[in-house]
Amino acid sequence: MARQHSHPFVPYHPERYDEPKMIARGRAFYEHLDQRRSVRFFSDEPVPRECLELAVRAANTAPSGAHQQPWKFVLIGDAATKKRIREAAEIEERQNYEGGRLTPEWRAALAPLETTADKGYLEVAPWLVVCFAEKYGVRPDGARVKHYYVNESVGIACGLFIAALHEMGLSTLTHTPNPMAFLSEICARPANERPYILFPVGYAAADAEVPDLARKPDALVEFTPR
Repeated sequence: MARQHSHPFVPYHPERYDEPKMIARGRAFYEHLDQRRSVRFFSDEPVPRECLELAVRAANTAPSGAHQQPWKFVLIGDAATKKRIREAAEIEERQNYEGGRLTPEWRAALAPLETTADKGYLEVAPWLVVCFAEKYGVRPDGARVKHYYVNESVGIACGLFIAALHEMGLSTLTHTPNPMAFLSEICARPANERPYILFPVGYAAADAEVPDLARKPDALVEFTPR
């Protein structure tokens, strides 16, 4: 019996695999992503713009509340703008690290990463990408459109963006200086958008290092009814 819809629908037939191939593909995908690390040491070697465009297209495949896709990715390659962003970010970070914003517990959590207020990589990386979350939509007549599950939707899109960069052999870091209002001003974004994550993007430096950390071993918990 044919289903009745009041809106357009199209057939969907995703590819299926036999169990061995399904598991092999899942294992290969996991092992590839397990090599991904957040990087703070970048090469200034140029990266094709098309790589960033493809990563954003991958991010744009993310599911979102009511399919409203409440995100914008702003691409920055201009040296002067990157310098402005670094300087503004470091003002906020100095308040965190030297001005008392960070609690003792927060400092203890960050200690293994050995992070500081110095964000020089924001100028070294060939590209900066700022993801903005659309708090609400705006119709052509200026009327607001409520957006649903904005944080969840944008977070998923950013995860796919990171995975796409890793697939192309590029590195990044999720930088979230707080507050981030300076990014709205520098990037000239409208009032309905708020900065979500700042991504430096490029190749890892030849002498790049990352903290020796272990990933969470118990992320999956099977529920057993009692």
